[in-house]
Amino acid sequence: MPRKKFDTSTLPKSPDLKIEKRLWKKGFTHLGGIDEAGRGALAGPVSAAVVILPNTPKLKKILAGVRDSKEMTVKQRNYFEPIIKEIALAWGVGFASPAEIDEIGILPATKLAAKRAVESLSLIPDYLITDYLPLPDIDISQEKFIKGDMRSLTIASASVLAKTARDAKMCALDEECPNYGFAQHKGYGTKKHRSAIQKMGKSLVHRQSFKLKK
Repeated sequence: MPRKKFDTSTLPKSPDLKIEKRLWKKGFTHLGGIDEAGRGALAGPVSAAVVILPNTPKLKKILAGVRDSKEMTVKQRNYFEPIIKEIALAWGVGFASPAEIDEIGILPATKLAAKRAVESLSLIPDYLITDYLPLPDIDISQEKFIKGDMRSLTIASASVLAKTARDAKMCALDEECPNYGFAQHKGYGTKKHRSAIQKMGKSLVHRQSFKLKK
């Protein structure tokens, strides 16, 4: 089913707690925000993170500057990562490997990573909010939001943790598979990365099912 058209003019200047406040008011106390990183990369795992933030008056002020991780610098993401982890009631990160992506496809693999993230939590969420990622295999009430990481501070926080966790994995893979530049481009299809693949072929951590774009 195609994604319905969304009026981007309705987006807040930065992620806020409008969605969370509506659900907190309904009695949900442990809202798990979920987002992913690495779906479009040519190499490495896809990651997903879940974050449960507390309903505290100073929350938006403490996390001011947190947004969709793609809109943040490396320095900003690394700064907020420990703050998010410290203030969260619970958080978790899950991965799906390149082999799993090749076997079942990138969308099912992303959902698998999200399920693993939820299963790793020390606290069970009573409601999930996602960046337009339906999770039918997770038996928890949920809503998906178009551009959720630009609307919800909880989803944006998950976006940061998914990105920093995956970046760390890619830096480690850079040592295992040198000459591809994983530490720099994190497995995405940059010109340098595509040239390395054309020269050396794909490594074991590349997604064999993904085709190079010319």
